[in-house]
Amino acid sequence: TFDLYYQDVQKRIKDQKYSNSDLPHDKKIDLTIVVDMLLTGFDSQYINPLYVDRHLKYHGLIQAFSRTNRVLHGAKPCGNILDFRDQRKAVDDAIALFSGEAGERAREIWLVDPAPVVVEKLSEAVQQLEDFMQSQGVDCRPGEVASLKGDEARATFINCFREVQRIRTQLDQYTDLDPELRETIDKLLPEDDLRAFRGVYLDVAQELKARQEKTPDPNDPIQQLDFEFVLFDSALIDYDYIMKLIARFTGQPPRKQKMTREQLIGLLAGNARFLDEREDMIEYINTLTEGEGLDEQAIREGYERFRAKKNARELAEIAEKHGLSPDALQGFIDSILSRRIFDPDALTELLRPLGLGWKVRAQKELELMDDLTPLLRKQAEGQEISGLEGYER
Repeated sequence: TFDLYYQDVQKRIKDQKYSNSDLPHDKKIDLTIVVDMLLTGFDSQYINPLYVDRHLKYHGLIQAFSRTNRVLHGAKPCGNILDFRDQRKAVDDAIALFSGEAGERAREIWLVDPAPVVVEKLSEAVQQLEDFMQSQGVDCRPGEVASLKGDEARATFINCFREVQRIRTQLDQYTDLDPELRETIDKLLPEDDLRAFRGVYLDVAQELKARQEKTPDPNDPIQQLDFEFVLFDSALIDYDYIMKLIARFTGQPPRKQKMTREQLIGLLAGNARFLDEREDMIEYINTLTEGEGLDEQAIREGYERFRAKKNARELAEIAEKHGLSPDALQGFIDSILSRRIFDPDALTELLRPLGLGWKVRAQKELELMDDLTPLLRKQAEGQEISGLEGYER
């Protein structure tokens, strides 16, 4: 029926929030041509951009444009409207009427700055980063961040570079940047340097965030930090995209490579989407040979085998360290991952063969979970495990 068709279209649009690894691409929809229905009264934060090829005015214009203006998070700071009907006056009139403001003030409320203005803000943010790095006696290079001394200095780096990334993310929304402006952006912070800074930022941010959760002191400088990992998560660079890039890397001889091994690793290191498994991916890439001729299916299967072997090796090391049977420990992990629930009673049963007193066993549980929690988080692949958070503080 039409109602079911209409609901299916809505669901496919909203399901764009899932990666292709979580929901197959053929269950989603990339482009929707709208006449009347869905033009108003429909909300999906993942819609961006909206192509307009009809005349609109007043409330109809505002409602239609608002389909794409649902701000998602730091990675989508605004909506993107491509207007093929030259409706600037209609936009101004509608904004002035419904904002209760007139003239330029209304435009300031509703519209983002022109690209050149945002580029100037980027220039200021990059200059602040450079000034800070120099004040610490180091050059403004990704490799020098490790030389920063003290939590306060590293916290300041987090704040400075986060602003650079926020503005770069905003510039990514502009579809009409001319070559001269793009060249200016690249000169301010070349793509390779930006990618390297992103990787360094994520490394430092992960470390500080872990300490932030364990440090109750409100005067500690890291307690005031907001890491905004979402700014470093590209919807375009998902698992499928990375697998294709790796296959292309192994499928072409070095002379024909468009992306080097270092650039591929940098792309991974600078994307927050792969925080839990980027180390595995980078290690796997380093085992591959350029021009080896592996197709995407072989790359995927090879990566799964690589991860399985690494996980088994890590589990065996933990089992040996704590005097446990690898099979029993594997069963304990499998039970947690299958239910996504941590069972304290199962942990007690796991340690029972060691014959420990309750005080010693309680300490042993904490030591074991300190080693096991990162492995569980990684194998859960971003899904929450209820009850595990108690062992992360």
